[in-house]
Amino acid sequence: MWLKDLLAGLAIFSSLVVAESTFSPARPPSIPLAVKAPYLNSWLDAGSDGGNGGYLAGEWPVFWQQQVTGWAGLIRVDGTPYTWMGAPGGGAALVDQTDFSYTSTRSTFVMNVGGKVEMNITFLSPVTPTDLKRQSLVFSYLDVAVTSLDGASHDVQLYADCSAEWASGDLSAIIEWDHNSADGVAYHQFSRQDQVEISETNQLPNWGTWYWSTSDADGLTYQSGADVDVRGAFIGTGALPNTKDTNFRAVNDNWPVFGFAHDLGSVGGNTVSTLFSIGLTQDNAIQLLGESSNLTTYPSLWKSYFGSDLEAMTFFYNDYSEASSLATALDNKVATDSVAAAGQNYLTITSLSVRQAFGALQFTGTDADPLVFLKEISSNSDIQTVDVIFPTMPLILYSNPAILNYMLKPLFLNQENGHYPKTSAIHDLGTFPLAKGYPDGSDEPQPLEECGNMLIMVLAYAQRTGDNAYLATHYNILKQWAGYLVDEALIPADQISTDDFAGSLANQTNLAIKGIIGLRAMADIAGVTGHADDAASYFATATNYIAQWQGYGINHAANPPHTTLSYNEPDSYGLLYNLYANSLLGFGSAFVPQSVYDMQSAFYPTVALKYGVPLDTRHTYTKSDWELWAAAVASPDTRDLFVNLIAEWINVTPTNMALTDLYDCETGDYPGISFTARPVVGGHFALLALPQ
Repeated sequence: MWLKDLLAGLAIFSSLVVAESTFSPARPPSIPLAVKAPYLNSWLDAGSDGGNGGYLAGEWPVFWQQQVTGWAGLIRVDGTPYTWMGAPGGGAALVDQTDFSYTSTRSTFVMNVGGKVEMNITFLSPVTPTDLKRQSLVFSYLDVAVTSLDGASHDVQLYADCSAEWASGDLSAIIEWDHNSADGVAYHQFSRQDQVEISETNQLPNWGTWYWSTSDADGLTYQSGADVDVRGAFIGTGALPNTKDTNFRAVNDNWPVFGFAHDLGSVGGNTVSTLFSIGLTQDNAIQLLGESSNLTTYPSLWKSYFGSDLEAMTFFYNDYSEASSLATALDNKVATDSVAAAGQNYLTITSLSVRQAFGALQFTGTDADPLVFLKEISSNSDIQTVDVIFPTMPLILYSNPAILNYMLKPLFLNQENGHYPKTSAIHDLGTFPLAKGYPDGSDEPQPLEECGNMLIMVLAYAQRTGDNAYLATHYNILKQWAGYLVDEALIPADQISTDDFAGSLANQTNLAIKGIIGLRAMADIAGVTGHADDAASYFATATNYIAQWQGYGINHAANPPHTTLSYNEPDSYGLLYNLYANSLLGFGSAFVPQSVYDMQSAFYPTVALKYGVPLDTRHTYTKSDWELWAAAVASPDTRDLFVNLIAEWINVTPTNMALTDLYDCETGDYPGISFTARPVVGGHFALLALPQ
């Protein structure tokens, strides 16, 4: 046995050595595989820091928090087994990956299998911002196409499985499962035996049903059982015995897996494609303290469109042609617009950000009254964090501004119904998936930050949709928040901003301009809702404040001059990313003078480091979302500097977790898991969200 194992190991090692893959448009730190919602979130670590270098075979895909999402792929060609996904072992050599590419919705791998056949493996997580029926489905596709590589015909069998690891953050939890078929779709379903609704363990849900599906076609065989047994059956025979394991057990007890094997027959010059899908159904999704004194349970939005989870699953599987077409349209739109705005390097950034941003959103409610809840993901898993929605906003405005309304609605429901005691805007609504708010006012204190964010966001939404009735509906609380800014925006007290990791600071220049622009936004809100006196008052205050701000927050004597991190600290500086809101809302140089824009554009290149411009003088780290907010309102040369440095960082960073928004400008590293996979990468669309 030792000789057999040694030879198998050498075969795998040899396969690793000879495999050389190209990566287009870059090799990201982690590759999105199935990324559709907070709980359907599977990645391939791609960096050199403990990852597999972006190779699909030889490493397990992982959840954003790094738990394994067991997903294995095997193929037999003329009786010889190979591994094309995961690390199942069993003596199957690894295929040679020759190419990887990604778009906004797809990750595609090309594999050479023994020089005989080629595999084209596409992971498609549809993003359909204007089609809520499809967007509400927490499912993703895996499409595997096989064709002859050497001109000869080959006997081919294809296998893929997923493990019970998807279903629980507690590996000791008991899982139960079944196999069946419906509407031409064969499926394994599996779930925790003890369901605890609206709760998590290690960031994964304690409720819901998972579906792993494929075509119920001739030549299909299936099996559920221990990983070594199911995979071993395929490696040995190229087929599965059509049996169901009836010993329901813990995830880590002989590792239950759910396998499908397709006998593709003789594969020659014609491509043979096999489609799989994976996804999660949950009847109820979120609880919110909103319209009543008790928590309201919100159903998953897909429930408005489908009578059962089985109907939803089969619709998704059979919808592949249309879903693929819609995905291609979005891919092409992002590509065209990004390249036109700032070149190919900008597309490298934007196309990697789409799935990640939408992958933090949970669509709930009904088709007549949708609510979209955001999970902050890695930084602390807060739900509906205002200063996380704010940087995510550009992608939402670009793709469907109505979604911003659905995201802000839970915040209004909570605060307008008296569940928050402060006069400033709330920071978040609790910890996902329980939006119970803070009736005692104990949320993280970012009052100036969140008041400014809310006023800017509601006006941005109304401007793009013409929904001024929305502004009138919420006018009283918007005026309340504006009143806070009148008192506090010009001279900010010692407090934290959205960059809370940097610590608190008084007189923050960038925070002040956010509050001042928020007041300018309130002037427009008042004007379009018929409050002429309020509009005049807010406009006068904002105009007075922005003039004073230029005296407090700019070091005019420096060479080149620049804004400071805080008032009266002439040697300090920081990214003035909140200037972006002035352009986003169309205020332009009529409010903030063009000289401020020009000054910052000239300054940023003088402090740029290897991979970016530091967030401020306190550290060498930066945030990519804020860099691109600054870039969006900079001169073309400075804009391109930001874009090129970030794109280079994506391609060479040694890290191997889902795209971070926080990283070190000198080393390219970033601080652990705390800022990975977050939706704030929607801020990378800052250039594309500006009014045209």
